[in-house]
Amino acid sequence: MGQTALVLSGGGARAAYQVGVLQAIADILPEGVENPFPIICGTSAGAINAIALAAHPGNFRQAVHHLSALWLQLSVGQVYRHGWWDIGKSLSRLGLSLFNDGIGRHRPLSMLDNGPLWELLADKIQFSNIEKNIHAKKLRAVSITAMGYTSGRSVSFFQGDAELTGWRRFRREGVAAPIRLEHLLASSAIPTIFPTVRINREYFGDGALRQLAPLSPALHLGADSLFVIGVSGNRNPKHWGKRVPVRHSPSMAQIVGHLLNSAFIDALENDIEHMERLNRLLKLIPPEQLEAEGIGLRPVQSLVVSPSKAVDAIAGRKVRYLPASVRYFLRATGATAKGGGATAASYLLFANPFITELIELGYQDTMWEASAINQFFAESRLDSHQKAEPIGGV
Repeated sequence: MGQTALVLSGGGARAAYQVGVLQAIADILPEGVENPFPIICGTSAGAINAIALAAHPGNFRQAVHHLSALWLQLSVGQVYRHGWWDIGKSLSRLGLSLFNDGIGRHRPLSMLDNGPLWELLADKIQFSNIEKNIHAKKLRAVSITAMGYTSGRSVSFFQGDAELTGWRRFRREGVAAPIRLEHLLASSAIPTIFPTVRINREYFGDGALRQLAPLSPALHLGADSLFVIGVSGNRNPKHWGKRVPVRHSPSMAQIVGHLLNSAFIDALENDIEHMERLNRLLKLIPPEQLEAEGIGLRPVQSLVVSPSKAVDAIAGRKVRYLPASVRYFLRATGATAKGGGATAASYLLFANPFITELIELGYQDTMWEASAINQFFAESRLDSHQKAEPIGGV
């Protein structure tokens, strides 16, 4: 049988959109489905969603319900400390680091303290269930990606069937390891915003950084088809070529927002476009010719769901729901609709009104594609034949 992989990208609070998509999939598929995604891969905030699914003891619908409840009950204070004193301490540590070669004396430097997120995930996710689900054949593998600050390599930590082996490519590798809380917090450590995490002998940060091939881990783990959930509406043609009037020079938040988008969004979209082009090319070549020439490539079935509306515009309307201390610093740097930096604010907007709207948008977008989704899963259940190296696995 074919192996379908779920690929969840990063994006801070924007990952709430993925929850709505998963809710719709749970409603579209038959109620008793154990797990339609034997391979689950996540990066950054998408890694949190991935592990929440992989570590749930129930079926797919129950796992999605648990994940949805987690997001809908979420507040800013459960992700990072936002009191004036807390932010002041973080800024003070940044200042003191200037007298220590720019290095934190007692802990990694960051603008915000995500200690509450450590406590929340430790309480809500039972990591021991991952191995149980693998033994029960409900799960083939789960992978989360983080970036090593010393080596500069993108490392995909995966836990799965004993037959799976690691891989090594340019600037990226796969390492078999029992997934722990440290891996999860490292993968979701947004650069400069949240502190890095030490795993073994290296400090790791957000997995979206330097992730050259976001689809690669799923293919290395044996995926025959990919279901990808993005967090950007850039793939929607109606957003292409829109001209926005220039009212002022870029604010600091606007610049940072583009830097974050280049890490969290651009690599995935480029990898999807590369895969789709190669798929079209390979379909023009008869399979027997590929086999005769010894070309170990084959088309990979995929379905991509991404926001139909601009997430940045939604964030611009919801910034007012953030705590006063966070709003002050966001406004000062231009992270508002007026300042043009709402993109940067969207990554920190763990406020219920923003989360709820993104979940509803994800659900709506997916239900519109219900027929395509049914067809995707029907085709992915067919016997996979002419096994060869997937196009993204090289």
